[in-house]
Formats: sequence, C-alpha cells, structure tokens
Amino acid sequence: MLFDKDALQTTGNVALKATFLVQIGFGTLANVTLFFHNVSPILRGHKQRPTHVVLTHMALANLLVLLFSGIPHTMAAFLLTNPLSSLGCKLVYYTHRVARSSTLCSTCVLSTYQFFTLIPGRGDCMTLQRDPKMPGPSCGVCWVFSLLLNIYTPVSVTGAQTKGNDTDTQGRWFCSSSIPRTGIGILLSCLDAVFIGLMVWASGSMVGLLRRHHHRVQHIHTPKGQHSCPPETRAAHTILMLVVTFVVFYMMNLVVTLYITLFLDLQLWLIQTCNVLALCFPTVSPFLLVLRDPRTPRICS
Repeated sequence: MLFDKDALQTTGNVALKATFLVQIGFGTLANVTLFFHNVSPILRGHKQRPTHVVLTHMALANLLVLLFSGIPHTMAAFLLTNPLSSLGCKLVYYTHRVARSSTLCSTCVLSTYQFFTLIPGRGDCMTLQRDPKMPGPSCGVCWVFSLLLNIYTPVSVTGAQTKGNDTDTQGRWFCSSSIPRTGIGILLSCLDAVFIGLMVWASGSMVGLLRRHHHRVQHIHTPKGQHSCPPETRAAHTILMLVVTFVVFYMMNLVVTLYITLFLDLQLWLIQTCNVLALCFPTVSPFLLVLRDPRTPRICS
C-alpha cells in the first residue's frame, strides 16, 4: 500500500515536471511569435494598429512571467542544490510580479478598448474613447503601475531557508518573505478584482452589443462568398475568448493559492500545481491570439 502511494506521488511529480517544461517551452515560443507578429508592421515601415500595440506589451509581459517564474521552479523541480541567492530572489520575484500585473492590466486595456470600438459613433462624444493613441500610453501606465505596486517585493523577499531535513516543503527550494502574506494577498486580490471586474463588464457589454447587432442584421442576406462577420466582431469574439480563458485560469489558481495560504500547506507538489495553473494563461493566450488573427495564414488557423 505504501509502495502504491509512493509510486502515485512519483508519477504525479513527473507529470508536473513535464507539464511545466511544456508550458515554458511552448509558451515562450508562442509569445515570441506573437511579439514579432505584432511588431512586424513597424519592421515593414507600416503603422501599428492600436490592438497590435497592446498585444505587443502583453506578449512581452507573458514572456517575462514564463521565464522568471521558470527559473526558481525549474531549479526546484530538477536541481537538488544551489537555490537562488537573496539578490537573485529579489530580481526574479520582482520581475515576475511586475510582469504578472502588467499582463492583467494589458488584458483589461485590450477588452475595454475593443468594447469602445464596437459602440456606434455619436458625434464628437466618442472621439476620446476611439482615440487610436490611447492604448499605447495605457500600456505604459500599466508597466509603471506594476513597478510601483510591487515595490515591496525586493524589500521583503530573501533567499531560500532550509528548515530541518524536510525536503518536500517550500522553505528549502523557494525564496521566503519577511512580510505576512495575508495582508498583502488581500490587497493584491482586491486590485486584481478591480481589473477583472472591468474585463467582465467590458466583455458583458460586448456580448450585449453583439446580440443587438445580430438581431438588427439577421434579416439582411449577404451575397454568397462574402463574410458576414466584420473584423470588429471577429476581434470582439477573440477578446471574449481571451477574457474567459483568463478568468477561468485565474480562479483556479486563486482557489489553490487560498488553500495554501489558509492551511499553510507548503508541500512542494502543491506549490508546483499552483505555479502550473498560474502559467496556463501566458501559455494559452498567445496561441489563441495568433491563430485568431486574420493575418495568420488560413492553413495555420
């Protein structure tokens, strides 16, 4: 019976390691592709569309999340010695937190901007909301906001601490924090809830606009061979899928994180499961965005 339990635990650990490696590898490749896919208009001498600007920032933030989350967790999964130094912990975790916050903020900017592009124009009152220059500065504000929001991280994070001979706990492999996690976690969760609330509001509003548009044009027969779905509607569908994907993976990660925080369960496999869930959106979202992009060759879609 004990043998079966140990074999099951070993199989689970191998599965987590394999999943983690697949996420890091394919996620990095997909985000690099998304980045150059949206930077290519500039390289060809063309002007970037507003949504391409946001997607460029999102790809960069996702890439940083994958790489800097991968450093400590790869060490925990595959190495037995040489954990990160105190300076390394500060750099890795600060960059990871900043990139994660920027991903959330950029996704919020993308969803709200797409909602405003669907609203029919009514004179000059929609000029500011439709301004193509707004997404770029908004993404810049996201990075500045993320840098300031996580300024506590380099101060509080220190190197790994070994506690006794227990090799299956968080203290041996991961960086530690001198600030109680409960208060900071509640604050960050409230800020995340604001961004997620904006995304859900924008997505729900887009659904309402698309339903009303569908009812208005359902009696109109389009000529055979023409697409009945305009680019704005296709983009709205893509962003709705993106927001749903983000919210689902975020809630799954939140449940595991709350369990770890409330019950102080610091088993290595549980923390690695939490990290795998946190990396699902940075891994999946670039595939969704690239394959749904009209510029992508049809054979890829």
